[in-house]
This record gives sequence, structure tokens and C-alpha cells, in this order.
Amino acid sequence: MKQLLRPVLGSLLALAVFLAPERSEAADFRLNLGADYHIDNGAFFSLTGAVDFALVGPLSIGARFGALLATQPNTLGVPLDLSLRIRPGRTPLYLELLGGPWVYFEGDTFRAHGAFGFGYQARSFSVGLEVGYLEPKPHVGLRLGWRF
Repeated sequence: MKQLLRPVLGSLLALAVFLAPERSEAADFRLNLGADYHIDNGAFFSLTGAVDFALVGPLSIGARFGALLATQPNTLGVPLDLSLRIRPGRTPLYLELLGGPWVYFEGDTFRAHGAFGFGYQARSFSVGLEVGYLEPKPHVGLRLGWRF
């Protein structure tokens, strides 16, 4: 058993070093402005904050929350999403998966949301595109963000 323990522990240590986050920061905070077209339901605009925690390597997990203004019908809402974000290699590009309930203050109160986003992440700002589904129809939108 001792002969097997050393290689296994060595492999686990090597894997931990390989998957360790590149940055020493505990979390990233981003402030995002969004403009989306919700198919057959008009536009909506959002102001959200996102907190990301480094998970392994270029992968991070986080949450996005904020406020939105829908234009058809005119109403306010609160988008709440969990996010999984990856920055492949050392490139300034990112890919993300989002999902969660969005709360509207008129009509259907809770609406399911799921989306895929991609874009360019510089040191302090990002710009990207998000394509997703917000009950009952798909949506597409632009995101502009500042990282603090």
C-alpha cells in the first residue's frame, strides 16, 4: 500500500499546482450595462453586478444580480443568475454560461433564464454578446462591463 501512496500523492499535488488559479485575488467584481432584444417582447435594459470566484485554472464561478427595465410591457425586474466563466489560455477572450430566475414586478413574476455569452475581456473593461432564453422567448443582447 505504501508503494502506491507516494505516486498517488505526488500526482494529486502536481494536479493541484497545475489547476491553481493564476491570480492571487479572491474575487472579481464587474459592473455591467446590457441592452437586449427579447423576441416578440421588445427590448430590455439591465444594470448588473457580477462577482466571480476563481475555481480551477481559467475557470471561475459566480453570480450576477441587478435591475432591469423591460419596455413591453413597461416594468422593472431583478435578474438573478449563476455563472460559469472560462478564459481560455492567456487570451483576452471569455466564454460564459448563465442561468437562474428573473423576477418581474408585473405579469409572470418568476421567469426562467439561461444564456451563453462570449466576448473580449481587457484588464478593466469587457464587451460581449449574450444569446439566451428568457421565458417565453429567446433574446440576444450586448454587454459592456467594468471590472473593479
